[in-house]
Amino acid sequence: MFTLLRTEGHARRGIFETVHGTIQTPFFMNVGTAAAIKGGISSIDLANELKCQVELCNTYHLHLRPGDKIVRQMGGLHQFMNWHKPILTDSGGFQVFSLAKLRRIREEGVYFQSHIDGKAIFMGPEESMQIQSNLGSTIAMAFDECVENPAPLDYVKNSCARTTRWLIRCQKEMQRLNSLEGTINPHQMLFGINQGGTYDAIRVSHMQEIAQLGLDG
Repeated sequence: MFTLLRTEGHARRGIFETVHGTIQTPFFMNVGTAAAIKGGISSIDLANELKCQVELCNTYHLHLRPGDKIVRQMGGLHQFMNWHKPILTDSGGFQVFSLAKLRRIREEGVYFQSHIDGKAIFMGPEESMQIQSNLGSTIAMAFDECVENPAPLDYVKNSCARTTRWLIRCQKEMQRLNSLEGTINPHQMLFGINQGGTYDAIRVSHMQEIAQLGLDG
């Protein structure tokens, strides 16, 4: 639940309540890509000394090492990290962009080569949701394509349309996973990602499409 406390211009101040605790907005999200902050900062220090409210972890990297199924066996990311506040997991969609030389994008999903050992990997909307469900994060991000900037107008249009189709598949799979007995976090939320490159009109229309789906964010 999000409670709006105050607005000033385009800025807003609010309280975001989750199953893993309350987040005061706006907020800075510490990035613990592989379930840890670089530099030797412990989860205890993050919570008690730095007053971190939420951490971000990376679906693609955790899928490769140590493996999302291992994290699930250990009780999910919260137990694995000894972090008991909210966690957001990104979907792996950014790796569609950053690993451009190691991937092929198709309607069903993306075919990767691992940046670690070259192993063949496939990730689509359903696989991304399954991995994030195994991780048990508070917020799961939808699987999307992050295009390079600038990119041709027609490509961006087609990419956004595909990202919307993927989002609908993510939503369906998330609902299925949350209904299963034994799911680590049956209250896992799904957020859509607004794409559209540098084209304002496409970004606005894509945002409107996302808003119509009734997602958590």
